[in-house]
Amino acid sequence: MSQDLLPTSYDAFLNGLKERIRKAQVRAALAVNRELVLLYWQVGQEILARQQQQGWGAKVISRLAKDLQKAFPDLKGFSRTNLLYMRAFADAYPDEQFVQQVAGQIPWFHNCTLLDKVKDPQERLWYIQQTIQQGWSRSILTQRIESGLYRRQGEALTNFDQTLPQPQSSLAQQILRDPYNFDFLNLGQAAQERDLETALIRHIREFLLELGVGFAFVGSQYPLQVSGKEYRLDLLFYHFRLHCFVVIDLKTVEFEPEFSGKMNFYVSAVDDLLRSPEDHPTIGIVLCKTQDHTVVEYALRDLNKPIGISTYQLRDALPEPLRGSLPTIAELETQLNVLSVEVEDPADHLSDS
Repeated sequence: MSQDLLPTSYDAFLNGLKERIRKAQVRAALAVNRELVLLYWQVGQEILARQQQQGWGAKVISRLAKDLQKAFPDLKGFSRTNLLYMRAFADAYPDEQFVQQVAGQIPWFHNCTLLDKVKDPQERLWYIQQTIQQGWSRSILTQRIESGLYRRQGEALTNFDQTLPQPQSSLAQQILRDPYNFDFLNLGQAAQERDLETALIRHIREFLLELGVGFAFVGSQYPLQVSGKEYRLDLLFYHFRLHCFVVIDLKTVEFEPEFSGKMNFYVSAVDDLLRSPEDHPTIGIVLCKTQDHTVVEYALRDLNKPIGISTYQLRDALPEPLRGSLPTIAELETQLNVLSVEVEDPADHLSDS
């Protein structure tokens, strides 16, 4: 064989080797991050113990920061601010095993963000788990917290318990939110349904991020032929965790009972025309401007197709705490990458108390 010719299996060998190297790099980065977070927790524990036992005050912390920075001039993690975060981190998570197995799975400054913005331990744990599963950057984690995602998750009114088997019904319930935050749309409250649909398609990346992980966009105004007549679905998605189609019908008015009957028809048609034997039952979501819970419950009670009713909020209708800027396209793409260990200091806004 000529020296200039490569074996036919070379490309496959090279690709396999590159993938193995990438995975090793990921494992190494995660291991470094765990060790760093554990070290910071241990430092925080030591500071916390001495404050409680010996009454260390702010001056001692400031002196400690200067001495550590002098001893380790190449390391940026021993500022006075970061030492205070270490103390707060140790106080929030007294269990070392939890730090190793859970909190240590996300970058240090993600943990600092959670300490700043989330006070409830259960809610904080939920955001840690979501960050691990979805690879959120710190910007996206911050936006998710400020939009109240924890409180909105699984809050839509549905008939999933009656129309889907377990665990499909529970998983389907958790993927729905109420309300959906469409803060990224520049629409007035008088916008029509087609305006809303067009704007969502134009901002499809942001829309998919708000819908949550697992949604794949299939099409808008998706045509279905039933008995020679064409019907069009506002939005059609496929959910890879649920393994089913998801039909979304957009309404710019308050929910009316006939909306659920129309969605029941759409879901039945998709089940017959698009669903494969491997797919689970199609789910319908009616997105309305507002809803009355009693009316929704009556409308869904005797339907045999899985349907959920949610509301959405535009920028002008959002309470002040929910009016945050959404991440850029670059930040959205960052969430698909491996969590990396950040090296800069957080903003100096943690108090000495």
